[in-house]
Amino acid sequence: MNMFPQYASKLRSHPVLRSALMVSIRHRSSSTSSSPISQTASAKEKIVIPARIEREPTDILNALSSTVGFDPTAAHYKYHDDPFLLPITNASKKTYAMAQEAGRKAARWIRQENSKLFQHKEADPPIKAFIPTMIYTEESQVEESDLQQLIDNAEVKDALLVYQLLKKNNVEIKPEVQQSLLELLCFFNHEETLPEEFIEERWFRQGVAEKGFRQRKTWKDFELAEQLFHEVQDKQPKHYCALIRGMAKFYQVEKAWALYQESIEKNIQLDTNTFNSLLQIVSSLKESYEKRWEQVCEVMTAIKDQGLRPNVGTLNAILHTISTIGGYNHPRNYALKTLAEFRRLEIEPSLASWYYILSIFCRPRGPTSHVLHDIMNEIENKEFTIMDPKDTLFFTMAMDVCRNHLHDNDLAKRVNALLHYKDNYNLIGDSYRESIYYRHYFSLLCSAEPLESFMQTYHMLVPNVYIPEPTIMEEILKSIDVNCAMEHLPLIWSHMIQFEHTGRENLLTLVLQMIITTPATDPETVERYTNIAWDMYTRLEEMIASEQRNRQQTSLSGPILGDILTICCRGKDMDKAQILFEKLHSHQNSIVGDPKLEGLRSFIQLCIDERKPSLAIGCLQYCAENGYPESAELGRHIMTSLTLDETLTGKIKRIVGPAALEQPKADQAKSE
Repeated sequence: MNMFPQYASKLRSHPVLRSALMVSIRHRSSSTSSSPISQTASAKEKIVIPARIEREPTDILNALSSTVGFDPTAAHYKYHDDPFLLPITNASKKTYAMAQEAGRKAARWIRQENSKLFQHKEADPPIKAFIPTMIYTEESQVEESDLQQLIDNAEVKDALLVYQLLKKNNVEIKPEVQQSLLELLCFFNHEETLPEEFIEERWFRQGVAEKGFRQRKTWKDFELAEQLFHEVQDKQPKHYCALIRGMAKFYQVEKAWALYQESIEKNIQLDTNTFNSLLQIVSSLKESYEKRWEQVCEVMTAIKDQGLRPNVGTLNAILHTISTIGGYNHPRNYALKTLAEFRRLEIEPSLASWYYILSIFCRPRGPTSHVLHDIMNEIENKEFTIMDPKDTLFFTMAMDVCRNHLHDNDLAKRVNALLHYKDNYNLIGDSYRESIYYRHYFSLLCSAEPLESFMQTYHMLVPNVYIPEPTIMEEILKSIDVNCAMEHLPLIWSHMIQFEHTGRENLLTLVLQMIITTPATDPETVERYTNIAWDMYTRLEEMIASEQRNRQQTSLSGPILGDILTICCRGKDMDKAQILFEKLHSHQNSIVGDPKLEGLRSFIQLCIDERKPSLAIGCLQYCAENGYPESAELGRHIMTSLTLDETLTGKIKRIVGPAALEQPKADQAKSE
């Protein structure tokens, strides 16, 4: 009670707590009064209040989360826990999350635009994020403190406006505030940054892994940052450091290197991070690989001469430059020398360092390297925190190496275990890199693991963590076909429907061929296959009707319709087969491609079994009109299998010709 006096009165006033407190007091008083020894002990007892421990706002949530752990079978917490509302495609996941974020943005905008209507206090003490921000205009009366506050909050556009107002009103600005503004403009390149609370927009940004190619210059020349730098009369190292790092970050490499040369001539001491930014742009300054390495050595010599100690950023910047050097032997030798030197300096590599090592040693069409085994032996069962922006590229690159370079599924499992070790999953990057990571992982397991083992991983991760792309779904279907595990096909087909893959012609063709080439004698299995084929046809019809309403030129595929017809005929479903054939016959001018003969032959046989000679002859006419050379054979089959009147017989003769209906001599000899 003494620790929280502001809550003591409320606790005492609560009836249940008050009664429990009174019972505790009576029990304590009775026990102490009955024993003089305990009275003496309590008199000497001293209460020691522990020192207050600083807690982060999310420490309690993290503690609760650690008791539950990661559940891949559950949807992400940002989605409603309702199976009818959970998104099950990549597009719907992004739309759902971004819609929620758009709602937060809309609420924030309404709160900002109508701040006078919301005078109540949302929280006490007030939360800054809930308070409307100050709106600055050309007529605003501002002070230096306003500029400092905007710089601290990283509000670039308002900071630029307030600075201009201060200069217009001839308000003197302290040098340290000008330096802070210079650093802000160099870091963000005069552009507004995305607020930290919009995590979904950051997550769904599609980042592209850099492969060492020359970056495009985005630095804004002759803007306020350069003006602030040139206005300073007595330039200090911090001014050079800020501008050099800003220009290097946004690839104004010529000006950045010129400033560096100027600082060397004037004996200006730079810091380590500035040298790291210069090492990052060496590959953009020099075309020759030998000159790039010479320039790296030159910068490292300058670091040594200025008495600075390199850090992990220095290591990553050098490895980045080495990764841009072509060939195999030279970059590998340079990388090993660099690692050995930094190991001697007791500087531990980060995940970005190992990403660059993989980029150097495991190049496409290069010799096979098992360096990832050595890396995993070094970092396995370790927890990592973000130390370099490129740290988020390691896991995607490592899984790519496991799949395309080494084809090692056991190593891929070790990489996956490291990703899920403690909080390492925070380094997966964004949604784009996460999707690429699982694409490589699924493709490798699908080709290298037993199917049943792979399906366990599939059930655990799909659809809440990963939704297979059409290429991965094709590999899964081929694996099911090779392993003759057709019992998984209904589940995969249902997922294809959910993931909106039913418009992929290659996947539909593969599913149909798997059903056709797999003999099924069980009536239940035959019916299941027939339902899948018919469901495929109805969905194709709906999709084409929708696209035609949007004035898109689309049409059905003849081979796919022929395969569906074959499956329906095997299932003895005359009604569906007749609908399919009528579709083929009535829209033969708009259907792309011709159906396979097997489907037409199956339909004729089904018509014979069902004693429907008119439909069989109609199919024969379709075959003859489309130039099938087996038309005569099909006509003879209809003639010998059914008892036809003269009208139907004459119709068959007109379709295929009287001579074609004569039995070949070889067949006559066999019959005799």
